[in-house]
Amino acid sequence: MRIWDEKMETLSGPGLEGLQLGRLRATLERIRDAEAPYRSRMEEAGLAPSDVKGMEDLERLPFSAKQDFKENYPLGMLAVPPDEVVRFHASSGTTGSRTLVAYTAGDLDTWAELVARFATAAGAVPSDVAQISFTYGLFTGGFGLHYGLERIGAAVVPASGGNTDLQLSLISELKSTVLVGTPTYALHLLEEGTYRGFDFKGSTLRLGLFGAEPWSDGIRSRLEEGMGISATDNYGLSEVVGPGVSGECELKEGMHISEDHFIAEVVDPSTGDTLPDGEQGELVLTTLTREAVPVVRFRTGDLTVLDHRACECGRKNARMSKVLGRADDMLIIRGINVYPSQVEKTLLEIEGIEPHYFIVVDRNRELDTLEVWVEVSSEVYSDDTRDIERFARQVEARLKAALNVRALVSLKEPGTLERAVGKSRRILDRRE
Repeated sequence: MRIWDEKMETLSGPGLEGLQLGRLRATLERIRDAEAPYRSRMEEAGLAPSDVKGMEDLERLPFSAKQDFKENYPLGMLAVPPDEVVRFHASSGTTGSRTLVAYTAGDLDTWAELVARFATAAGAVPSDVAQISFTYGLFTGGFGLHYGLERIGAAVVPASGGNTDLQLSLISELKSTVLVGTPTYALHLLEEGTYRGFDFKGSTLRLGLFGAEPWSDGIRSRLEEGMGISATDNYGLSEVVGPGVSGECELKEGMHISEDHFIAEVVDPSTGDTLPDGEQGELVLTTLTREAVPVVRFRTGDLTVLDHRACECGRKNARMSKVLGRADDMLIIRGINVYPSQVEKTLLEIEGIEPHYFIVVDRNRELDTLEVWVEVSSEVYSDDTRDIERFARQVEARLKAALNVRALVSLKEPGTLERAVGKSRRILDRRE
């Protein structure tokens, strides 16, 4: 298995901590000198960059969050002169509020290196033809993967999002070997292509680089079996850099974090207390090399688990699990915490269920209700009405056992739920 930057991806122990500490201090000094908003937060806490004498002092630093970008929109987060900015990206994220992020030329170079790392870890090579099905524009996904894959020497096909017929013809005509996009769109492409008679397993596709939204191993299995590819996950967010914070290697046992560029913590979403390896919590990231918009202890809202053990692939940087959901996506139904990831995992363990579902939460006479709309295979849907009702009750029983709360299941005919080209939205909360 190839490693893009062997020195940094195998760095650990005192060597890594020393590098991180030096870069953390430099980041805090950059923020102080630029009078960026985080400076006042440190001053309120009675802290200066010189007070960070070891990595154990990290927990003394205040958190930052998406709200900081909103309050300082559009350019109040800059830590460099405006004339050093060479590109802007923006994201609505998963909660609908837009953030604007700036990049220097150095930031873009770093970004390409970070993507080259996880693409190489996943198995991409210079001879690959990479078809990017992310939408190009203010969203970071398309451009991030584009320049990172070019960095390793791959040929890039900037197909952008949507247009299934074009996507399929490009795979055939250009012999694309790598597919890039959201897992939701890859599922849509698989479904539509199969309907059109496209032979995915007979095509040149061999690798999928999927990200931008949480997805389960059940979705991975559907994509790998249907397309005949190795489907890998990667992670990033616009406020930090975009895709490139971490990515899976070919072993798929967690996403390797580029720890020379980011410090990763997991905290209790309610208390902010740091959690040990193996415990699920909210991912907190500190950038160490970001020039235009550095962030310190940024609360991502994404739920994950950290693992600092070395991987058999040879990399020694910490790994994070696939994102298990978002802290702000947690639904409280009659006092029970419910995450969409739990619903998806349970559904995809049931034969006859298709990987398309929608969660509807409502309130009836002050009582919360949970309903799950889910597509089933044509074989299930064509059965006798009584059999369909019996199947729905079986699905409800599986969900009740997993969630500890009753969910009414509504089975839908194949192809009836809306497909997403970009990030999928699977929750409608009507209680507000």
